[in-house]
Parts: sequence; C-alpha cells; structure tokens
Amino acid sequence: MPEHIRFILFCILLAAGLILEFHALLGVNRFGFALSRLHAASIGDTLGLMLITLACVVKSGLNLLSLKFAFVLLFMLITSPMSSHLISLLVYRTDKEVGREAPIWKQ
Repeated sequence: MPEHIRFILFCILLAAGLILEFHALLGVNRFGFALSRLHAASIGDTLGLMLITLACVVKSGLNLLSLKFAFVLLFMLITSPMSSHLISLLVYRTDKEVGREAPIWKQ
C-alpha cells in the first residue's frame, strides 16, 4: 500500500476515534443518571479506542508491533463490554433511584 494512502487512512481512523472519545467525554459530563453516563463511557471506550488502535496498526504496517496492537485490541474488545456490564449490574442492584430514572426496570 502506498505510503500516502496509509497516512490518509491513519488520519481518518485516528480522527474518528478521537471524535468518538470526545463525544463520550461530553456524554459522561452531560448525563445525570449513572447508567446513562456508563453507556456513554463504554461506547467511547470500546469503539473509540478500537479505532485509535487500528490507526496505530495502519501507521506501523505489518510487523511485530502490529501483532501487539492486535492483542491489545482483542483484550479491550473482550474486557470493556464485560466490565461495563458488571458495573451496570452493580448500579442496578445498589442504587435506590433506579426506579425513578428507569421505571421499567424496577417493577
């Protein structure tokens, strides 16, 4: 792949990842309910960091460093949704205001 095409793809992936992370930051600061903040953070964490890591893979080319990036990406894709789910279960079971914010859950 020519170098300038790789650089353009790197810039697009990096910009998309940074935009998603910025929106996650806004969501965490804007939402008041804990589960809404957690949703915004988990989307930014999973998809934004995945795009940033893919941008690093594209920039470095196919070598051992790309394999390390792929393992980091795999680890993030496995652990991030799982930790977000466990934190949301903790909030659901311990927060007394869940019934007020999400009445369909506490019936």
